[in-house]
Amino acid sequence: MAYETIIGLEIHVELDTKSKIFCSCSTKFGAEPNENTCPICTGLPGTLPVLNEEVVNLAIKAGNALNCEINKINKTDRKNYFYPDLPKAFQISQFDMPICSKGFVEIEVYGEPKRINITRIHIEEDAGKLIHLEDEPFTLVDYNRTGVPLIEIVTEPDLRSAKEAVAFLKTLKSILQYAGISDCRMEQGSLRCDANISIREIGSEEYNTKVEIKNLNSFKEVGKALEKEERRQKELYSFGEGNKIKQETRKWDAGKGRTIPMRSKEDAHDYRYFPEPDLPPVFIKEELIKEIGNTLPELAKEKSRRFMKQYGLKEKEVEILVSHKELADYFEEVVKFNCKPKDASNWITVEVMRAIKETEIIPIKAEYLAKLINLVDKGTISRLAAKEVFREMMESKGDPENIVMKKGLLQINGEDVLEEIIKNVLSQNPKAVEDFTNGKDKAVGYLVGQIMKETKGKANPSIAKEMLIKKLKEI
Repeated sequence: MAYETIIGLEIHVELDTKSKIFCSCSTKFGAEPNENTCPICTGLPGTLPVLNEEVVNLAIKAGNALNCEINKINKTDRKNYFYPDLPKAFQISQFDMPICSKGFVEIEVYGEPKRINITRIHIEEDAGKLIHLEDEPFTLVDYNRTGVPLIEIVTEPDLRSAKEAVAFLKTLKSILQYAGISDCRMEQGSLRCDANISIREIGSEEYNTKVEIKNLNSFKEVGKALEKEERRQKELYSFGEGNKIKQETRKWDAGKGRTIPMRSKEDAHDYRYFPEPDLPPVFIKEELIKEIGNTLPELAKEKSRRFMKQYGLKEKEVEILVSHKELADYFEEVVKFNCKPKDASNWITVEVMRAIKETEIIPIKAEYLAKLINLVDKGTISRLAAKEVFREMMESKGDPENIVMKKGLLQINGEDVLEEIIKNVLSQNPKAVEDFTNGKDKAVGYLVGQIMKETKGKANPSIAKEMLIKKLKEI
C-alpha cells in the first residue's frame, strides 16, 4: 500500500527590534542571566504592558513579504496556562483575530515550483529559558528572553516530504532576513520550528492522526526528525497498527536519532483565551500597509535572477552568494571596486566562505579583496602568492599592496630572469626533458612545477610555461 506524508509547520520568529514587545528592556542576545528584565516583563503586580509599535510594523512587513492579507482590525489575547519561564502564568498572544492571514510562499523542490499556503501570522511574546543542571535537584530560569517579540507563522498542511519542509524553511528564512524582519539565527533561537506530521493512503482525502515534533532549531535536524517520524508511522500503518499513533507531542533526540513522546494531546488544555484587558485593539490603516510594503527590498529570488543576468554568473555560484544577504551585499561591494564579477564570485565562494567558517564574520574589507583580485588579474602576484596575502590580511587587516611589498611576493614576469631559471631547471631534470622528447606531455606540468618551486611561487606560470615549451622544442 502506498502512503503520502502530510506536514504542516509552526515557525516562531524573533523580530529584529531593539526592545521587548511590552517594555523597554533590551532584546540583545548573550547578556548575563536576568540582566535584561524589568517589573513589566517579569510580570510583577501593578504593571501594565505597552505594545511596541515596531512589532506591529515588522509583522505587517512579514505579511507583505509572504503575500498575506493584512487584517486592519486585530487584537491581543491572553493564553492561560502555567509557564515556569513566563512569570505572569499567561502569554499575551493573538487568537481569533491575527494580524495576517491567507498568504503563501513559492518553493522549489527537484526543480519544480510549488506553492505552500500560510494560514496565519500572529504576534506574541516569547517565554524565558529553563536551565537544567546535571545532577542538581533544581532548575534555573533566565528571564532575559521573556517578552522578546515573536511572530508565529502557521502553514497549511501542504508539505509532502521532509525535503519540502526544509526547502520551505530555507526560503522563509531568506525572505525574513532580506526583508530585515529577523536575523533568523537558529543557533540563538531566533527561528524555531514545530512540525505536525501524519500519514495517509495516496488518494485519500481524510487526515489521519497527527503528531507534533517540538522545538527543531536547525534545517538538518528538521529533515532528520521528519524522515524518522515518517518512517515510524509508515511502519505502524503497514503492519496494521495505525491505532498506536497517538495525537501527542514528541521531541527529537538527535543523539539517539529518534522521536520520543513528551505529552499526550488527547486531553488538550483549555487555554481560556480572552481579549487582553490591558491592551486596546490594533487598528491598521491601508496607507500604513502600502507604506511598509513599499519598503520591502529586493528579495533573494529577484537578486538571483539579476546576478545571473547582470554579472554573467552561473546558477550554482549565485545560489551560494544569495544564501545570506550579508554575503550577497559583500559581493556587490567588492565588484564596485572595479574587479571582474566572476573573479569576485570565485574568491568569495571559496576563500571567503572558508574564512567565515573559522571567524564567523567576513574578515576582509571589500575594497581590500578587490585590490587583491586585481593584483592577480594584472599579473602583479601569482594566485598562490595571493592566497598567502589573503591569510595575512585575515590576521593584520592590512592593505594587500603593502603586504605584497613587505613579503616580497611580486610575480616574476621578466623573460631574462625566467630564462636563467628555466635553464637551471632543465639541466637539473634531464629525465623530464627526455620524457617530453618522447612525447610525454605531462613532463611540461612537472617542469612548470619545478620552476614555481625554484621561484617560491613568484614566477608567472603562463609566461614560464610558454618559455619552457619554446626552450624544450629547441633541444
